[in-house]
Amino acid sequence: MTDWKDKAARLASDLVERGKLWSPEWIAAVQGVPRHELVPYFYEYDPATSRWEKISSQANGLDRIYSNSGLYVKIGPGGSWEGEGPLSSTSTPGLMTRMLEALDVHDSSRVLEIGTGTGYTAALLCHRLGDRQVFSIDIDAELVAQARDRLARIGCRPTLVAGDGATGLAECAPFDRIIATCAVPVVPWAWVEQLTDGGLILADVKRGIAAGNLASLRRAGCQVEGRFDRTWANFMAMRRPAERPATPPVRDRDAVEPRVSTIGYARPWEEPTWWFLAALAMPADVRYGCTLAPDREPDDVFLYASDGSWAELARRPEPTGAHLVWEQGTHRLWQHVEHAHQTWLRAGRPGWERFGLTATPRRQTVWLDDPTGGLVWELDRG
Repeated sequence: MTDWKDKAARLASDLVERGKLWSPEWIAAVQGVPRHELVPYFYEYDPATSRWEKISSQANGLDRIYSNSGLYVKIGPGGSWEGEGPLSSTSTPGLMTRMLEALDVHDSSRVLEIGTGTGYTAALLCHRLGDRQVFSIDIDAELVAQARDRLARIGCRPTLVAGDGATGLAECAPFDRIIATCAVPVVPWAWVEQLTDGGLILADVKRGIAAGNLASLRRAGCQVEGRFDRTWANFMAMRRPAERPATPPVRDRDAVEPRVSTIGYARPWEEPTWWFLAALAMPADVRYGCTLAPDREPDDVFLYASDGSWAELARRPEPTGAHLVWEQGTHRLWQHVEHAHQTWLRAGRPGWERFGLTATPRRQTVWLDDPTGGLVWELDRG
């Protein structure tokens, strides 16, 4: 690959223009790391064949690899959309550089990355800080082995470990910064314990699919606290040992008396802060989707959880203009959406910059505007 440096330089310039990269040290890292060595191929879904197609950097994938694009790099068994689907991805370079800028590292910083993936973020960190100050853990031993080999080929030798990222890396602690390139439903307390006082955690805290955002949390004594980023970001959920997704329950409308929805037709996951508030009241494993009309266009909205709770909202209104909703199970999922919508409206349609998070050994809370004087939601036990 004789022209990768030109492509890396163009990528860096593009990220600078987009406002996602500005520090000279990180600009030099983007220009100096051969991303194609760490992402030699990726997968794209082909609707015509209903299969994931492997695209190599040796063929026509090089421009994509050096663009501001997120790429799937590992697909589960079956290889079809109906199968297990994507298991790992490399995030858009612009998201990673925005996070690295927000991480506010110094020359002496020791950084733990949760979610090694392809090793690209680790390579950027090594370029900035040196190998001995960079640590990374991923539950996928195959990905870790591949990343170790590929990083070594470009001259980077950070400490890489295959293991459960939620436990951190106690044997190498303490760390000045912890950056998670996967989403977590709560802040694992092990991360806080392994962080220096005054240190920073940057993690995507999500209560469900698309229900959360990046939070920048500073440690002060026995707690971490901070605000969510004003710009929404989305990572794949952290994989845990023996974890399986919720199985969709049978949604039998005939067994449920419908009612009129108070908010009409909506896809609440398209309103990130409103959807986040709904998710705070729902089980953490809630998933969503749309049925398909005969023309294969999205039709009715549905939600479901692993405890068997489900809700379905009709896309087409009744003659009165109202939309019907059917719900069943321990959790009335659509009621949670409706209540969250009302709270969001009463609060003045808040954006992410108004939300914050506090985590202590006994309690984790999300708050609006102020951790003590505003609206507070229980997130989970630490």
